Amino acid sequence: MSENTYEPPKIWQWTTATGGKFASINRPTSGATHESELPVGKHPLQLYSLATPNGVKVTILLEELLSLGIKDAEYDAYLIDILDGDQFGSGFVEVNPNSKIPALVDNSEGNKLPIFESGAILLYLAEKFDAFLPKEPLLKSQCLSWLFWQVGSGPYLGGGFGHFYAYAPEKFEYPIERFTMEVKRQLDVLDQHLANNQYMCGDQYTIADMAIWPWYGALVQNKVYGAAEFLQTKSYKNLVRWTEEISQRKAVKRGVMVNRAWGELDEQLHERHDSSDFQFKTQNKLN
Repeated sequence: MSENTYEPPKIWQWTTATGGKFASINRPTSGATHESELPVGKHPLQLYSLATPNGVKVTILLEELLSLGIKDAEYDAYLIDILDGDQFGSGFVEVNPNSKIPALVDNSEGNKLPIFESGAILLYLAEKFDAFLPKEPLLKSQCLSWLFWQVGSGPYLGGGFGHFYAYAPEKFEYPIERFTMEVKRQLDVLDQHLANNQYMCGDQYTIADMAIWPWYGALVQNKVYGAAEFLQTKSYKNLVRWTEEISQRKAVKRGVMVNRAWGELDEQLHERHDSSDFQFKTQNKLN
């Protein structure tokens, strides 16, 4: 038995926080840690989020809906700082008992409908506004399959590979090898599919693309984990083509800025309440 081998106790007990970047907010219990009401803006749709891949999924869809001229998709977006524990405030927990971003509240027609989990929010908005969800049964089934593929695959990329490669306080061979193998397999799944499809559902741009791009597109562009060279992401030519094509969409450029609180200042928009909020940013980012 090597000195690095861990033998689990018969009964696990939480004695100290685990190390790493998110150690201060990890705990084995749920629920609110403090009282904090959520702000409410002027639009029916209220988004509480952060520009992580899961948060970006929703802001991209909302900006794409607005690009279609759907005025009822206007929204207020408030930043939830997960490293400060905003997700454990009583108001946020009321909307999302799981305390994860993003969370959406639809106040249309006097209702107060809370929706959490990014995949559920995408599906809810696509159905509500009848957009970016194919109507033809075969394409719709493909869209939903790929949407839930991302929901199921994402934790292997983020909590698995991303954590052990980039965030864990110590690097160990087994978890990095295990999750690297899985992520490479996922990249190959996408690359082979995109060899014969412009988007995830043939030539239709859908919520499946909006769910997958913030994770795997960011990986290809080396915007998460700093692992593009390690994973040789440039070798997935079809995935690279798809990533770059979606990156050029104006709504996508806006969507990635919303609730972003890091990087270059002209790439950040901490809160979003109106389309004019983007006008103060560098025009080259959006054109």
